[in-house]
Amino acid sequence: MTPALGRWSRSVKIALDYDNTYTRDPKLWDDFIASVKRRGHDILCVTMRHERERVEVPCEVVYTGRKAKKPYCDDRSINIDIWIDDNPCWILRDAL
Repeated sequence: MTPALGRWSRSVKIALDYDNTYTRDPKLWDDFIASVKRRGHDILCVTMRHERERVEVPCEVVYTGRKAKKPYCDDRSINIDIWIDDNPCWILRDAL
């Protein structure tokens, strides 16, 4: 076991949505992101924005360009364990 993970045997990869999730309470999510990293897990901000619509968060950002988040990440071998999103339909569905 990794000491930072306590009883967990492997790290968890978390995807955090930006618009209407992170933006609702950036301080809360900044603290959450820091805690996730301290515990040895990975966290990414996965947004349907295009790369030209840059966001500032204290973690790596994945821009899907209006494509469904999970298939986009899967195609790039980004294997997410936990999705945090205010509108989960966009995890599996492209935007119009």
